[in-house]
Amino acid sequence: MYQFKEKEKLFIYTGPDGSGRKTIAKMVATAFDMETVLSYTTRSPRHYEQNGEDYHFVNEETFKKMENNQEFLECVEIHGNYYGIREQDIVKAFENHNLVYLTLNPEGTDKLKQMYGDKVMRFFIFADRDTVINRQKARQDSEADINRHMMHYDETMEYKNNCEHVFENYDSPQVSFQVSEVIETYLDRNRFVTDY
Repeated sequence: MYQFKEKEKLFIYTGPDGSGRKTIAKMVATAFDMETVLSYTTRSPRHYEQNGEDYHFVNEETFKKMENNQEFLECVEIHGNYYGIREQDIVKAFENHNLVYLTLNPEGTDKLKQMYGDKVMRFFIFADRDTVINRQKARQDSEADINRHMMHYDETMEYKNNCEHVFENYDSPQVSFQVSEVIETYLDRNRFVTDY
């Protein structure tokens, strides 16, 4: 398992599908020198998703081969699709950056928190049910996809109490500013420690 160096931190954005997690994560990353690590998945790309930009889209055979080679730090199955984070990708991201971020579901988030403890900061981003549905419709998700996401809405929302930071997202620029302020406090704390 990867050993974090002193200043390295992993920020994980989680929350319901359609909460704007990825949007906020990307906005915050521009304010800091932050690298992202993408999940591998066997699900098909949505019409607005790019391979290598949103996920690494692979077939099940490739995924299983990677899993058998123990390349994944964590992997989960959701609705018959597999998702996993490659340990090598995290190691590589930390080569040039102290701050790395991921966008994960609560299950994956929880696994990484258990592995890395206080090196992991969890940001739970959410919006109410109607807002989330409207956002999914706006990005032209299929009815079936929306229904599938919403089946997990309440369950996902329960994870909010486990996270270090929780933000209701009705205004992405505003929330990304608030998240940036929180990250700033983690960096300042590190700076004080090294001054002694």
